[in-house]
Amino acid sequence: MDWKRSLRGRLAARHAPKKSEQELKDEEMELFAKYYMEWKGGRKSGNASYTNIPRFYYRLPAEDEVLLQKLREESRAVFLQRKSRELLDNEELQNLWFLLDKHQTLPMIGEEAMINYENFLKVGEKAGPKCKQFFTAKIFAKLLHNDPYGRISIMQFFNYVMRKVWLHQTRIGLSLYDVAGQGYLRESDLENYILELIPTLPQLDGLEKSFYSFYVCTAVRKFFFFLDPLRTGKIKIQDILACSFLDDLLELRDEELSKESQETNWFSAPSALRVYGQYLNLDKDHNGMLSKEELSRYGTGTLTNIFLDRVFQECLTYDGEMDYKTYLDFVLALENRKEPAALQYIFKLLDIENKGYLNVFSLNYFFRAIQEQMKIHGQEPVSFQDVKDEIFDMVKPKDPYKISLQDLINSSQGDTVTSILIDLNGFWTYENREVLVASDNDSTADVDDT
Repeated sequence: MDWKRSLRGRLAARHAPKKSEQELKDEEMELFAKYYMEWKGGRKSGNASYTNIPRFYYRLPAEDEVLLQKLREESRAVFLQRKSRELLDNEELQNLWFLLDKHQTLPMIGEEAMINYENFLKVGEKAGPKCKQFFTAKIFAKLLHNDPYGRISIMQFFNYVMRKVWLHQTRIGLSLYDVAGQGYLRESDLENYILELIPTLPQLDGLEKSFYSFYVCTAVRKFFFFLDPLRTGKIKIQDILACSFLDDLLELRDEELSKESQETNWFSAPSALRVYGQYLNLDKDHNGMLSKEELSRYGTGTLTNIFLDRVFQECLTYDGEMDYKTYLDFVLALENRKEPAALQYIFKLLDIENKGYLNVFSLNYFFRAIQEQMKIHGQEPVSFQDVKDEIFDMVKPKDPYKISLQDLINSSQGDTVTSILIDLNGFWTYENREVLVASDNDSTADVDDT
């Protein structure tokens, strides 16, 4: 009977020798491992082939698994620190430049020092293990151009190394803000990155701390407007590194950046203050939001009412008014009409029937507002048929009766087409393009004569 066996077991346990502290610890560890594996659902399979298949999926810890989340964060931080130590520091870069300069191969081309493959390999041996990845035949061949002696430019190679090191440093820096650890940044992650970057950018020294939040919002919107076209709320770190926006942002480290460069750089202090200043000027009732009437004064004040109606129908508003973040998307779209992301934004507004294409009805719907504005300004309205034919001739769509977004992008005329349909000033510029070109040529000739 079971009770007999149980009684014998208890009596035997009483007379059994006591286990040492180490044995108790080992038993405790064994039980912990057993219960932990059962809890994770990781029971071992009897199939021997499973031992040869590497594990390719790791379940992310749930929100309530605080310990696992902390463990994951710490392990990622340690991994990123190790990767950071593998990069060349300033002293090692200086040593690399010294070695390259010492092993240059004559003759020089002008003032440019060159190096052949033999010396290139010698430098690789002396530069240390961290540099080994750069001294390969593939990289040498990539930088080899038309030198008659089969050499590469020392400066080009050094710039290549510097660029690679910078990209790895930046990737590690961005990854530290990747809270999810999935290789992308959410809006709040990128905001934190840029906010902590501001003190390291000399060109932003003059910004008041009260303006920081508006500056960060202005900077972050450009990344998300162009790199998150599906509006998922996150951007791949790889995409951030591949685009030029980060270069523009980090250009602000240059203390002697020209005024012209600052004006054309979206991330510069003058540019951010210009955009925010325009927003404040449009906000006549000073409630921090823009109504349709207030937005109608944007730019030259010649955007059509029908287009503005569509903006407020499709874009995120609060009680019928637009906030600063939505305004930034609007500005980025209208200031960059050649870019696919901007054309996508405007195309969505023009596609009133939500069919994925523009037909004659859509074009006529928007162009009627241009004709009405022309009448108000005492101009003779232009025939829609003529404009419609010109638009289809410019775009050359696959379907002769429909213009898709891809047709608009492929034509390289998207900025002109959208300007014709939404902005009287844009249409007038298109209509008088020949006169304006002739006027520019005359002005250039006058300058040359003087």
